Amino acid sequence: MQLNKFTDYALRILMYVAQPRDLPYTIAELAERLEVSQNHAMKIVHFMAKQNWLITTRGKGGGVRLNPDTLKRQLGQIVRILQRDNQIVECNDPPCVLRYGCGLKGILDQAMEQFYASLDQYILGDVIQPVQGHFSLQSPINLINL
Repeated sequence: MQLNKFTDYALRILMYVAQPRDLPYTIAELAERLEVSQNHAMKIVHFMAKQNWLITTRGKGGGVRLNPDTLKRQLGQIVRILQRDNQIVECNDPPCVLRYGCGLKGILDQAMEQFYASLDQYILGDVIQPVQGHFSLQSPINLINL
C-alpha cells in the first residue's frame, strides 16, 4: 500500500500544525517548511478545513490552526478520507480479462482493511511528541533498521 502524495502531505501538515504556538500557521510557511508548493498546500488545507480538521482564518493575523478534536481522530479514519477510496487494483477500468475468475482483488481488499485497522489503533496525537519548542515525530511503533 502506498499513500498518494495528497495523503502524505496532508499528514505532514496535520502533524506540523499540531505543535501549539501563539500565532497561526500560514500557507506560505507550511509550503516552505514541508517543501510543498503553495498551491498544493492551499488545496490540502482547504480540503482538511472542510473536514473540520483544521480551523482557517482569513485576513491579517489569520492562518491555519489544528482543531483540537483532530488529535483524537483515528489515523485509519484520516487516511481513508485522504486516500479517497484509492484501491490497490482496478479490475474494471480498463476491464481485466481475468476479473471473473480472479480471487486476487478480494485478498488485496482484505489486506487494505487490515492496514486501516492497524492504523485505527492509533490517534493523530499518538504520533506527535513536542520537544523544547520544536517537534519530533515519534512513532509508537518500533522501527527496524534493515
